[in-house]
Amino acid sequence: MKASILGIDGKQAGDVELPVVFDTPYRPEVIHKVYVNLLSHTYQRQGRYPAAGENVSAESRNTGLGIARLARARGEGFPRAGQAAEVAGVRHGRVAHPPESWKIIYKQVNHKENKLALCSAVAATANRELVEKRGHKIGSEVKLPLVVSNDIESITKSKDLEKALVALGLGDDLARAYAARKPRSGTSRRRGRPGRSGTSALIVVGDDAKATAIKSIPGVEVKRAKEISVLDLAPGSKPIRLTVFSQNAIEQMKSMQAPVHKIMEMVR
Repeated sequence: MKASILGIDGKQAGDVELPVVFDTPYRPEVIHKVYVNLLSHTYQRQGRYPAAGENVSAESRNTGLGIARLARARGEGFPRAGQAAEVAGVRHGRVAHPPESWKIIYKQVNHKENKLALCSAVAATANRELVEKRGHKIGSEVKLPLVVSNDIESITKSKDLEKALVALGLGDDLARAYAARKPRSGTSRRRGRPGRSGTSALIVVGDDAKATAIKSIPGVEVKRAKEISVLDLAPGSKPIRLTVFSQNAIEQMKSMQAPVHKIMEMVR
């Protein structure tokens, strides 16, 4: 299976033989499962102070007073005196079943299953129907998989990269991602999430590329070939993302041939 190589000006610059990873069958259920499991590795453990809600001098007044036998704050002459305290379900009381920091929240991922999901996601980037169903807008002249010359790896400025993507026929998709931008306020902004935007192209480059530092184009990400995962190729576990490969990235993906053969035999 061959693909055309385009220059950063959008003109054809040759052909390349695609690695066998692009022959992997499409397995959306495996991609979804692996995505969910990998996403759990980003969760932060939560816990509560063990004595929260119990640091109060309280005791039950027992029976015979016509009131419930809840633990009540000791003392008299101040508002807190006589109020229910220290037990669950009362004002300022403890939480009945609080989160525990020792709880295991990370989900394990089988090595072969993870490899199958990654290979399937890479192969699905060549399926135009899936890419357009995901919501990406690409020109009718764009042929997938989109392979670009290594000149894209030497780009260090955002405006040059944006110009190259427009020349490749991805201008409408960049505009779609830009139009979906939404500034946030409040807690999310204070915690480093000031806004959100649509998801546009993922650019996969070689290990020595300089373009990995570019992060200011809304929805566009640049990843090295050895770093890509299902989280990058299927955001939200919804296959599949519009992906641009450099020549070096295609060459490095040839190292995935041996595992793919074993996985395809296993699937059959």
